[in-house]
Amino acid sequence: MSEEDSILFAKADDNAILANEGFNRSADFVHGWLQEADPESGLIPRNLEADTDIWNAKDAAADNYPFMVLTSFFTDQDLFDGTMLDMLYAEKKLTSRVNTLPDTYSFSKKDFQNEKLDMAEIIFGTSEYIKDGLLPLTEWLGKSPWSERMMEMLYDMKNEVNVADGISRDGSNASREEVNGELLQTLSRVYWMTGDEKFLDWAVAIGDYYLLGDHHPTKDLDYLRLRDHGCELISGLCELYVSTSFARPNKREAYRKPLHEMMDRILEVGRNGNGLFYDAINPKTGEIVQERPADNWGYTLNGFYAVYLLDKDPKYKEAILKIYSNLNKYTNFDWENGSADGYADAIEGALNLYNRIPDPSVAKWMDSEIKVMWAMQQENGIIEGWHGDGNFARTTIMYNLWKSKGLYVKPWRDDLFLGAEQKGDSLLISIKSELPWKGKLYFDKPRHKANMKLPMDWARINQFPEWFTADKDREYTLVDYDQSGPSHYQGNHLIGGIDIELEHYKRIIVY
Repeated sequence: MSEEDSILFAKADDNAILANEGFNRSADFVHGWLQEADPESGLIPRNLEADTDIWNAKDAAADNYPFMVLTSFFTDQDLFDGTMLDMLYAEKKLTSRVNTLPDTYSFSKKDFQNEKLDMAEIIFGTSEYIKDGLLPLTEWLGKSPWSERMMEMLYDMKNEVNVADGISRDGSNASREEVNGELLQTLSRVYWMTGDEKFLDWAVAIGDYYLLGDHHPTKDLDYLRLRDHGCELISGLCELYVSTSFARPNKREAYRKPLHEMMDRILEVGRNGNGLFYDAINPKTGEIVQERPADNWGYTLNGFYAVYLLDKDPKYKEAILKIYSNLNKYTNFDWENGSADGYADAIEGALNLYNRIPDPSVAKWMDSEIKVMWAMQQENGIIEGWHGDGNFARTTIMYNLWKSKGLYVKPWRDDLFLGAEQKGDSLLISIKSELPWKGKLYFDKPRHKANMKLPMDWARINQFPEWFTADKDREYTLVDYDQSGPSHYQGNHLIGGIDIELEHYKRIIVY
């Protein structure tokens, strides 16, 4: 073994320790929340202090439950196939109110919380459930009962809303921009996944409303949130631009100037001296409405980078590099008043951009800040006792997959340590356990193609970045230092899982 390989294997060992802690913490989160589930319906409450009597779409279903599902996929197959599916079927049966569209369910009433139907709230909750929860699940799992739930709601939602308007909880119309942004992100991906033109037509109608009508985000709006509950519109319009560049080039040309004007104005008046976006601005006047740095800076820059990949305007990449150069000023930072959810969003944004533009200082920052977030977890597995706890697991799993380069094992065990490091086209893998273990080692695949059928892997909110992906048609050589000679596998075999027997420690190279 070369000296370089020895160094990389040591790094893989370190990665394995971090990923092990992350999966153990995520598993504890799931078990902690299951203890709080309603015994009759099996559904988890919205929060553990207020709203303990309800399950709702925009919070419990969108933010918490899906990442209990994803954690179970990695850590407990029986829980994934059992309780998690039971919760999905119970949610569909008990909460569907307008065809398949969900409304808030009361455990004590065993019925909807509100007698009067509020269609705006149902639309908002459904858009949240789809974009924040079911879409990320589908990006990882592909076709599943959860993707089927997503699609049935999306088809029914089409009958209720085209361009969301008049939706506002606080008078700012932030919810309107959020719903439209969530729809843009969802439709720009689901169009490719299904090939159904009606989804792109729907997205284009929203895009025309903002970019070609009199609702331009920076010319016509007096209030623009650059954090969540508003920033979805910015990256949603960017995702639509990417989709039209492949599917409807004439529409891309129509969008190019107004989209760039929006992005340029946000860069001009929406950032502090370190390159972080403010929470909210008046884009017409340039007034800073909320000066606090937005924890969702990476979400917005996902969209900017997606457009950069097509148009190559250097200032959109430079916006990312400016934040990179200042991230060290935001260690142990008070994101969202110290909330774990703020850390989750900030780390996820950095991780997704780092996947595209690697930088050692960003890696160091993420390693530091994940530990700050992890330290917020309580002994019972609960983090803060509200629906944002799910985002702790979502970002932790993304972090774990970075440390394993997309590899995972089944059956998982809490004493199992899996980490990896890349060297060019080769992958160096470290697997350890305290006790003997036998199971399968799974490799990632190009999910943007296989699951979503996207024409390119554009940077997008809540995706799970691809690190080392196996080509199903290519042959790979695997060198196990416990074996006398190399083995050869087709990529589809690596994706489907290869058998591993572990006494204590294995080092494997795949190329």
